Amino acid sequence: MDQLLELFKHLINPQWILEHGGLWLLLFIIFAETGLFVGFFLPGDSLLFVTGMTLSASGHINGLNVWEVIGVMALAGIAGNFAGYWFGRKSGPLLFKRKDSLLFKKKHLEAAHAFYEKYGGGAIVFARFLPFIRTFAPIVAGVVKMEYKKFIVYNIIGSVAWVCSMILLGYYLGKAIPGLDEHLELIVLGIIIITTAPVLLRFFLGKKKSPAVPPINP
Repeated sequence: MDQLLELFKHLINPQWILEHGGLWLLLFIIFAETGLFVGFFLPGDSLLFVTGMTLSASGHINGLNVWEVIGVMALAGIAGNFAGYWFGRKSGPLLFKRKDSLLFKKKHLEAAHAFYEKYGGGAIVFARFLPFIRTFAPIVAGVVKMEYKKFIVYNIIGSVAWVCSMILLGYYLGKAIPGLDEHLELIVLGIIIITTAPVLLRFFLGKKKSPAVPPINP
């Protein structure tokens, strides 16, 4: 149990991921967080930001420059959403009847569904910038059988926009402010607070008056 807790602690630490896993672990985490419901706890935003800062200091990761890293990371995000969409298509409404477990929280799935109902296909793009929601949005798109061609377009736009913005933000801030990496823990904490605040506010404020989740038709 202690070993599992230690592993979990490392997996939510972007700096540890970069130092010990390199590019392959980066790709897997972006893939998992954007398409596998067990990846909702992974630190996608802060990981991309720290990746950008690392590139600003070293110039490369595993021999790839900033634009090459952006390219492969965006592909990982696209592939992750395709996996989530496929899973949603196959699992269908039964997923909403699944009981909560350590790696599955129904409330995140319902929040993603409400988000999709509000924004339609655009939710696939907007969800990239919202923790928890980005994991479940493609699954919901698959459940409601969103048109595949439309999903492909939104998926590509969302992944490229998310990966580019977060990596380049870290990259150019790292270039502009020397020594910024010395305060990495505070920066990561700030990113987590900023990105999760909208989701948490919606969850807690919505408890008093939460609209019913529309039924899912198989």
